[in-house]
Amino acid sequence: MQYDVVVVGGGPAGATAAEDLARSGRSVAMLDREGRIKPCGGAIPPRLISDFFIPDDQLVAKVNTARMISPTGRHVDIPIEGGFVGMVDRKDFDPFLRARAVEAGAVPYTGTFQRIVRDADGTHVIYRDKATGQDQSLSCRIIIGADGARSDVARAEVPGGDKIPYVIAYHEIIEAPAKTAIYDPARCDVIYDGAISPDFYGWVFPHGASCSVGMGTGVDGVDLKAATAALRVASGLEGCKTLRKEGAPIPLHPLDKWDNGRDVVLAGDAAGVVAPSSGEGIYYAMVGGRVAATAAAATLASGRMRDLQLARKLFMKEHKQVFKVLRMMQNAYYRSDERRERFVSLCHDVDVQKLTFEAYMNKKLVAARPMAHLKIGLKNIAHLTRLVSPLRT
Repeated sequence: MQYDVVVVGGGPAGATAAEDLARSGRSVAMLDREGRIKPCGGAIPPRLISDFFIPDDQLVAKVNTARMISPTGRHVDIPIEGGFVGMVDRKDFDPFLRARAVEAGAVPYTGTFQRIVRDADGTHVIYRDKATGQDQSLSCRIIIGADGARSDVARAEVPGGDKIPYVIAYHEIIEAPAKTAIYDPARCDVIYDGAISPDFYGWVFPHGASCSVGMGTGVDGVDLKAATAALRVASGLEGCKTLRKEGAPIPLHPLDKWDNGRDVVLAGDAAGVVAPSSGEGIYYAMVGGRVAATAAAATLASGRMRDLQLARKLFMKEHKQVFKVLRMMQNAYYRSDERRERFVSLCHDVDVQKLTFEAYMNKKLVAARPMAHLKIGLKNIAHLTRLVSPLRT
C-alpha cells in the first residue's frame, strides 16, 4: 500500500498532523517509537484546549497563579484572572493524542525511523519494527518529520536540520505533597536563579497527585541532576518520592527551512518551534503539526512541491512577532543574576502581568492602553541601563 503521508513521530506535533490529515480523508501512517516520555512541565493554555478540543479529563491540574522567583528569593505572584492554565502529564497526554489520530483513521506503526529511500516505485520510509527487530518499509507521497529536537528526518533531508541549537531539559516527576508553606498545588513556580540554571530557569509545576520539578540549560558542564536536587530542597520537596526521571533536548529557535522542496516537511521540535524565554512547546508543536498537515494536503492536491513551504509561512505569519519579542526578553534578562533580579522586579508591574498573561493565554500580542505600553518601555530601559535598583518594583 502507498500512503498519502507517513508521519514520523507520534508526539503532539505528529499526532495532530496525523489526525488532521486522516479526518480530511487522506491515508496516513503514523510511526512512533512509543515508551518514551518527554520531560515537560505540561502547561497548556486555554487556546490550546479550545483549538484542539482537549477534554477536561486530560487535565491533571488547573493552575490559577504563577510565581516568579528571583536569585535572592524575592517573588511575585501573578494571578491568572478569569481563567486557568491546564496541566497535563505527557505519559498520558501523548498516548491520548495518538489514540485520537488512530480513531480518525491514521494507521499506527511502532518502530524506529532508519532512513528514506527513493526509487522508481516512489518514496519509502524504512523503519526498525519494534516487535520483530526487522527493517520494514512504508511507501508514501509525503513525509512529515515530527521526530523531536534532534530529528533524524531533519538531519537527513532539510538544509540546516543538522545544526539546530538546543538546550537540555531535565525534570523529575515526584509524588506531590498537600499544600505547604512553600508548595501550592494550584500554582506554577518559575525560578530565575543562576545557581539552578545559568541561562534558562527552573520550575515546579503541579500535576495533581504528582509534580514536575526541573530545569534547562545550554551551558556545558552543568550537572542537571544536582541542580534539580537543589531546586527540590529549596522548594521543600526533597523528601517526596521520585516517580520518573526524564531528560531531552529542547530547540532554541525555528529552522530557516522546514521542507526539502520535494517530499518532506517538518513539524514541532523537529522544526524548532519552542517559544523563547518560556520554553513553551506543546501548543506550538500542535500548531506546527496542523500547518504541516495543511501544507501536505495542499501539495497532494496541487502536485506542487513548493506548497510544502506553506507550513513555515502559516506558522510564522501568526507567531513570528511573539517569538521575536520573547527572544529579545530572554537575551535581555537571562544573561546574569542581576538581570534576572531586575526581570522579577519588573514583573511586579500590573500592566506587565496583564500583557504577559493575555499574550500567553491567547497566543498573540494584545493591544493595551498607550500609556501602559509607554510605562512598561520606560521601566525596561530604567532596569537595563541600571537607572533603578533591581529591588525596586
